[in-house]
Amino acid sequence: MDLKFSKVTRKGPVTIVTLSRPEVYNALHTDAHFELQKVFDDFSADPEQWVAIVTGAGDKAFCAGNDLKWQAAGGKRGWDKGGFAGLTSRFDCDKPIIAAVNGVAMGGGFEIALACDLIIASENATFALPEPRVGLAALAGGVHRLPRQIGLKRAMGMILTARHVGAREGLELGFVNEVVPQGEALAAAERWAETICKNSPMSIRASKQAIQKGLSVSLEQAIAEQREYPAVKAMAASQDYIEGPKAFSEKRPPKWVGR
Repeated sequence: MDLKFSKVTRKGPVTIVTLSRPEVYNALHTDAHFELQKVFDDFSADPEQWVAIVTGAGDKAFCAGNDLKWQAAGGKRGWDKGGFAGLTSRFDCDKPIIAAVNGVAMGGGFEIALACDLIIASENATFALPEPRVGLAALAGGVHRLPRQIGLKRAMGMILTARHVGAREGLELGFVNEVVPQGEALAAAERWAETICKNSPMSIRASKQAIQKGLSVSLEQAIAEQREYPAVKAMAASQDYIEGPKAFSEKRPPKWVGR
């Protein structure tokens, strides 16, 4: 694929996606959204790729959100079925996705991070949903995900004031998993990805899907239905399901095949 607004690097089973519009703090426009839709479609469909990391080009921004100058100049606005950056409405990907936030994560940029499973932030990272300041609302998932991740009152405090939150406060609020020195967010995210990849990818996908589907129903219903979830059934039918117990009994590291 000929990429104009992003870069893709693969390190073993880990796909690193870099939002690459540093001249506008990696803000995204329509063409970038459609490009990233294809990037994450490819990641989701590739059995050899187990974990993805999303980061931003340069040392100032993860993503400044929607390209408002593009919009103000009459640029067409919109995205594909996967949502903003091909991620915010992507509910069918059971592979873990990590946000390596290396600077500003504003509006849609914060919504991208919230759509990921983990957020690793550098000390200079800043998060906000400032859409009300420009007559908009964080409707690419921000107004829905943030309350679910940090609680209603805390989320209301951020959304209604449009205030900026630093990495350390993000850790305290609970939407950031780890804070690292400036310039080290990607390396830390790769460390998390490598740790995840030591586990069965089939088990990881089953776990992620069970969590996501289970949160939308009662606890009783989640436990009753979980073995019918597609990723859970795929795990039970996989080679990994046999390899795990076998490796444990033979006191050796397992050799996961991911299918």
